[in-house]
Amino acid sequence: MKSKEQQEAEFQSFTAAHRTMLRRQAFLLCGDWYQADDLVQTSLVKLFAAWKRIEPGGAGAYARRVVINVFLSHRRLAWVRRERLSGETPLRSVDAPQLSVDARLDVIGSLELLPPRQRATVVLRFCEDLSVEETAAVLGCSTGTVKSQTAKGLRKLREVLQRTDVTVSTDH
Repeated sequence: MKSKEQQEAEFQSFTAAHRTMLRRQAFLLCGDWYQADDLVQTSLVKLFAAWKRIEPGGAGAYARRVVINVFLSHRRLAWVRRERLSGETPLRSVDAPQLSVDARLDVIGSLELLPPRQRATVVLRFCEDLSVEETAAVLGCSTGTVKSQTAKGLRKLREVLQRTDVTVSTDH
């Protein structure tokens, strides 16, 4: 049995190594760096509370799952929905000469138009490079659900991005 100090040291080491990856995942899910920071912080609090029960090799997958769950539950809150009453997504313009940067911003902005579950599957599959099986394990659903949510999410992204002349590649 590990002492409390050993557990805290392990958790601090894990957090230092994985915080950037979790923050990136959270940003891709919500589209806002400040909200991503909040999601990661809430997730880390939940993760720390469960730290003594987590298998050492599975902490990364468990942390991704917690971020997804916090994101999905955060989206269900009534005050979050009231906060986003605008019928239009704000335009984001960047004075960047690189086309790839603009395309990336268009894709990230378009992710915000997907329902939370579709967004989660697309982010896990194509941004985090998880397999269908790994994505299903993180989301706690069947592989068929992952496939259908991914297909619906990609179809919607293509529709949105066609208007901005951005090509979505699903090559893995």
